[in-house]
Amino acid sequence: MLASGQVMQPVLSIGATFPRHRVGKSHRWRFRPRPSGKMRSVSQNGDIERGRYEGPQERLFAVRGAVQAEANEPSAILSATEELMRGLIERNGLEPEAMVSCLFTTTEDLDAEFPAVAARDLGLTMVPLMCCREIPVPGSMPRVIRVMLHFYAPVGHEPAHVYVGGAQKLRTDLEAAQ
Repeated sequence: MLASGQVMQPVLSIGATFPRHRVGKSHRWRFRPRPSGKMRSVSQNGDIERGRYEGPQERLFAVRGAVQAEANEPSAILSATEELMRGLIERNGLEPEAMVSCLFTTTEDLDAEFPAVAARDLGLTMVPLMCCREIPVPGSMPRVIRVMLHFYAPVGHEPAHVYVGGAQKLRTDLEAAQ
């Protein structure tokens, strides 16, 4: 502790340099490339290895789908959602571990049950699910449940959208989704 009036003196005087930063002919502290010329990468177990960086093996995808429920009843909403989700899961070869999130929307005439309940019943217990209300556009198709599912898959994966039953009319441009 310093007594009052005492000032702490710097260890080095102004203008002095640390030995490591001296200007001179020594090249000892300059950057030198690795002798092997290889980059370091992180292995699957987290260890750093020397080798070539290969980039990501998977990427994030999103698929869309829709189904028209028979009526505004819990059983009709759950069965329609189950059919839609089973189609998306089967056509895209998905496992719950690869799924990132799932967003459901319903038209304003469907309010008897949450579509996410059907997804939970299918085993998607660890996937974040959200239900929202679709914009009530005049003349739009009634009793429609839509979904957007985000998941990871190999880079070359071809996403398959699924439109079931009467909802096929919503996306006639996607022949593969029918």
